Amino acid sequence: MKLNYKIIFYFLGSLLLFNGGFMLLSALISLLYKDGVTIKLFFSGMIPIMVGTIVMLTAKDHKKEMNKREGYIVVTFGWIVMSLSGTLPYVLTDSIPSFTDSFFETMSGYTTTGASILHDIEAMPEGVLFWRSLTHWIGGMGIIVLAIAILPLLGIGGMQLFAAEAPGPSADKLHPRITDTAKRLWLIYFGYTVAETLFLWLAGMSFFDAINHALATLSTGGFSTKNASVAYWNHQPIIQYIIILFMFLAGANFVLSYFAFKGRIQKVFQDEEFKLYCWFICIFTAIVSGIIYFRADLALSTIEHPMVWGQAESAIRHGLFQVLSIITTTGFVSADYTLWTHFLVVFFFGLMFLGGSAGSTSGGVKVVRHLIMIKNGFMEFKRSLHPNAVLPVRYNKKAVTGDIVFNVLAFFILYMLSFIIGALIFSMLGINFESAVGLSASSLGNVGPALGNFGPVTNYAALPAVGKWWCSFLMLLGRLELFTVFILMTPFFWRNR
Repeated sequence: MKLNYKIIFYFLGSLLLFNGGFMLLSALISLLYKDGVTIKLFFSGMIPIMVGTIVMLTAKDHKKEMNKREGYIVVTFGWIVMSLSGTLPYVLTDSIPSFTDSFFETMSGYTTTGASILHDIEAMPEGVLFWRSLTHWIGGMGIIVLAIAILPLLGIGGMQLFAAEAPGPSADKLHPRITDTAKRLWLIYFGYTVAETLFLWLAGMSFFDAINHALATLSTGGFSTKNASVAYWNHQPIIQYIIILFMFLAGANFVLSYFAFKGRIQKVFQDEEFKLYCWFICIFTAIVSGIIYFRADLALSTIEHPMVWGQAESAIRHGLFQVLSIITTTGFVSADYTLWTHFLVVFFFGLMFLGGSAGSTSGGVKVVRHLIMIKNGFMEFKRSLHPNAVLPVRYNKKAVTGDIVFNVLAFFILYMLSFIIGALIFSMLGINFESAVGLSASSLGNVGPALGNFGPVTNYAALPAVGKWWCSFLMLLGRLELFTVFILMTPFFWRNR
């Protein structure tokens, strides 16, 4: 079957229109704050709108059918097109003159990685900072999932795109129609963002800082408006607790939030992935907080004196904040955790491979995949003792098919291979071992802060240009969960069948 190129271009054109619209919103913020770049932001929005309109008009007589192959192409190239056009606000305003740096910052935003090349964030115009946070928010739930909600207007079904955008082991639908599923998820996402903005504002943040941090938290992105990230508010623990709460919600399956709002609380607490997610957070926080309290010197790694709020509270707060920030791949920083003993540096490195829940905005391997791998591992012991018994892996009291188990195992193998190859490429660029493995794990897991020379209190500006492009590729690969990108690299994908 031949590829329906016209529908691909039509959809990419609509994404450009969508992107341009958000740039115009950033121009409005620029106008309100009189930061001097309003006209430039306006033009940066109009360019993708005009190009998108031309592309859509050229491909308007497309066949209104989209199969899986077209879905994968639209998802991957949609992300690339959005990232390329998303560089315009940075380049035209001279905020980030280098195209390589602009593309890196934009890809980091859309993939909700949160890695940055900026030295002085606070010197950036407000309109550009708002655009920077918006790239997180757009990418958080998925550019494509958002578009699915408006696809009925285009007369196109969105099931193929949802399959490519959410290729995890489970496809939990809230409603038989995929467009209604997307709308419900986005309504929850938007509602949480508004709620966090209001809470942060009431807690003492400026409204501008509040909305930017809400956009970054719910998307598990991590871009801050302050050079010190959330450590800037170490003297206001209530602000950090609010961010902790919403990082937790953003790292949980959004489908469970829907069930909770519908009053089906029992379904939330019966979910095995959610229970393991909570256990991971509790256990890891206890370990980190204990080590901070007894061995680490918080005064060295934060701008807050720990005795202001009590040493125990401070240790628990910073421990919980950093554990959640890394597990959910948000990447906010409340302290320089590389000063919290060598053990905790290695410990946090390990957490980069965990990830949040499937159906959340977080990156990483995801808790459900770890759960299925652990259960399958234990089941292999039983199968060795009882070779003739039928012993399926069960998840939420249902048998998991062999195909899903194989998919999870294949994903993990590909993930680890991608991590190893990623680190090798970085080492070839002359980057030391600690920094190379940290960069690879952080980029692939969409975490943000890495290790070594690219740790939580530094940025990625010193990375060579080739390294920034390689980082951008790893970010995209991790965000689209490997298969969506890798399948485009296979020769049989492009054969007309």
